Amino acid sequence: MWKLVNGHLIQTTDHTRVKFRTNISKSILETLNKLALEHDTHVNYLIESGLQTVLTQGVIHFNKEARPKDRIQYKTTYDNELLEQVKEFAKNHHLFINDVIEYSVKYIDFDKIKDSSYKNRIEQ
Repeated sequence: MWKLVNGHLIQTTDHTRVKFRTNISKSILETLNKLALEHDTHVNYLIESGLQTVLTQGVIHFNKEARPKDRIQYKTTYDNELLEQVKEFAKNHHLFINDVIEYSVKYIDFDKIKDSSYKNRIEQ
């Protein structure tokens, strides 16, 4: 993100975001990559949208027996507060965070996702 300071733009790190590594289904990631291109956004913004929807609903129906077998390591950044809520949600429902992430993909709200230029926004 950029900050406007005394009439000059200064690039800064968005401290509300944190790096997080997990394992996610390769096929789900491929689908998310296609959706990100179609909607001019990034995969992590899509994931965050789905996670916010699931957290708002407060309910998850996840079949542990149907976990994907094609999981690969995935590293990205997430909103820190959202990630903490997801960790607590997963713990309360006796699931792993990647289970919640994969489940949430079905609940992406395409009307509320950030576009790809969001990370280059200018803040006062």
